[in-house]
Amino acid sequence: MKAMVLAAGKGTRLHSLTETLPKPMLPVAGRPVLAHIMEWLCRHGIHQVAINLHYHPEVIREYFDDGSRWGVDIIYSEEPELLGTAGGVKKMEAFFGDPFLVVYGDVLTDLDLGALLAFHQFHCGSPHATLALDRREDSSQCGLAVIDGNDRIQDFIEKPPPGGSRSPWVNSGIMILDMTLLETIPAGRFCDFGRDVFPGWLRSGLALYGWRMPEGSYLIDMGTPDKLAWANHDWARRNACSK
Repeated sequence: MKAMVLAAGKGTRLHSLTETLPKPMLPVAGRPVLAHIMEWLCRHGIHQVAINLHYHPEVIREYFDDGSRWGVDIIYSEEPELLGTAGGVKKMEAFFGDPFLVVYGDVLTDLDLGALLAFHQFHCGSPHATLALDRREDSSQCGLAVIDGNDRIQDFIEKPPPGGSRSPWVNSGIMILDMTLLETIPAGRFCDFGRDVFPGWLRSGLALYGWRMPEGSYLIDMGTPDKLAWANHDWARRNACSK
């Protein structure tokens, strides 16, 4: 399986820390978040990775080069104008196999990709997407997924208003997609998974499934200075305890 890591965003909520660094290059436990993602992908047998670039692209290129240091082959997709999460994936359509993995570049996790892929493959038949869902008390800054008893997503709301939460399950920023779904994403313009694509797929009857991350799985995104600080403390502690 091939993967794409979305690393083009500016990290506006971390502006004081990202003046000279893309958000995925912020350090956690002494190394960039993106380096942890590469090692995680490699551990799960994923060795062909695309990374999209926009903000300070040279920083990522110079650090990772061709990816061989991490056991992966990296190709880069530069976006002079931001294309959004879905638009960036659409631009790399020719790179992917079926199915493929998409990971947001600010996610630090140890989740079992083998279990996620098995869940996706179990729901065979029509083209579909599987979102890894994280259980959170506060979904106001996340994409909220409403799921039924068969793990099928019935509704998706990006950053619901205060008091508008109808589910504890949110998009973790990790998903598996079937290639056919890319035909529905417009080329050459900005398009976002949470705001545009997922709601559109649901309206058209395409299948989205939610894989609820097992209890004990670790996932944190680096969206705010507080989360970054917590990750620097908690990731090091967690890995020390596991040795």
